[in-house]
Amino acid sequence: MVPKTAFVTKGVGKHREKLTSFEMALRNAKIAEFNLVKVSSIFPAKCKLIPSSKGLKFLKPGEVVHVVMSENATDEPNRLVAASVGIAIPKDQNRYGYLSEHHNFGQNDTVAGEYAEDLAAYMLATILGAPFDPDKSYDEQKDIWKISGHTVKTRNVTQSAVGDKKGLWTTVIAAVVFASY
Repeated sequence: MVPKTAFVTKGVGKHREKLTSFEMALRNAKIAEFNLVKVSSIFPAKCKLIPSSKGLKFLKPGEVVHVVMSENATDEPNRLVAASVGIAIPKDQNRYGYLSEHHNFGQNDTVAGEYAEDLAAYMLATILGAPFDPDKSYDEQKDIWKISGHTVKTRNVTQSAVGDKKGLWTTVIAAVVFASY
């Protein structure tokens, strides 16, 4: 049961009830009709990232679907919330990669996304034996990785939102969804 494909998605939802706000975020991300099971943060070897429109075609309503998902919520007016999943995949497709969940307050898409990417790259570096300084970003260390033969693709999926002015629950989600086995 090793996934062959995965896709990224994100969403935001608002409602007076926290649970319904979460449901609205899932609907916005187009994954509300599935039974989602959160899994730990390994991106399988030989798994391919595909567009969400293609990945959703592999899934049926009610299906149990594995995801690595980050979520965050607030009912404080004007509070910035963010949820992000970082992705680090080694060039050698026979090796597995890492996904990292990050959620925070006060971070926009760029800051939260870069943090999640760096976290995924750091976790991958620890198993590849690549030098990685946790106090520097992955972007600052790309050249060192290339020289040592550890080319890695990184990216993120991030959703941020500002808390509703009237105090409705505002929920954000970001997810990597495993689509085919």
